[in-house]
Amino acid sequence: MTEPLPVTDRSRLRRLHERGHFDRETINAILDAQPMCHVGYVRDGKPYVTPTMQWREGNHVYWHGSSASRALRSETQAEVCLTVSILDGLVLARSGMHHSLNTRSVMLYGTAFKVEDPADKLQKLGNFVNHLYPGRYEMLRPDHAQDLKATTVLGMEITEGAAKIRTGGPSDDAEDYALPIWAGVIPIRMEVGDPIPDPRNLDGVEMPAHVRDFRYGG
Repeated sequence: MTEPLPVTDRSRLRRLHERGHFDRETINAILDAQPMCHVGYVRDGKPYVTPTMQWREGNHVYWHGSSASRALRSETQAEVCLTVSILDGLVLARSGMHHSLNTRSVMLYGTAFKVEDPADKLQKLGNFVNHLYPGRYEMLRPDHAQDLKATTVLGMEITEGAAKIRTGGPSDDAEDYALPIWAGVIPIRMEVGDPIPDPRNLDGVEMPAHVRDFRYGG
């Protein structure tokens, strides 16, 4: 069995410890289910948070963006905090204090590195596309040299962090259960709609299976 992440001063939960998870299976499952993430870093003494897309390969997480991005240049070889969150429900209690959210989230800490080797970078970008749409990258026109030059790929080893999960209904004060107030959960989920073809698709180009059968992993 894979060793869990260590509990550090940054990753430990100060309260509601039962919601914390440090096993890699739980952390990996959340990372794999939600491609959108936010990367936090400090530049010139000021905090910044950048939304982007992430994908996991083994014990590393990767994200990409424009080579002209000041954010990505600042993140390289810098301490960053990467977070992924999935909203599963709104929890309505009998008091404002106990309203909550059912969520799954991961917060990771580490030092970002730049993927420099062109072949490795190309492979990572292919993995990024295929993570969402299996087999699509091989159908696309090959990346031009300028495409690779314009794109930066950053990575971070998964060595410090934790998942936090809340499920279930409200947790009210004992005396509040006698109040005539509706309480419960409004489930929330991301819904996949029907694909919308580009009007400039060539005649006769069929929709591939990875589009037709696409399912959101959340």
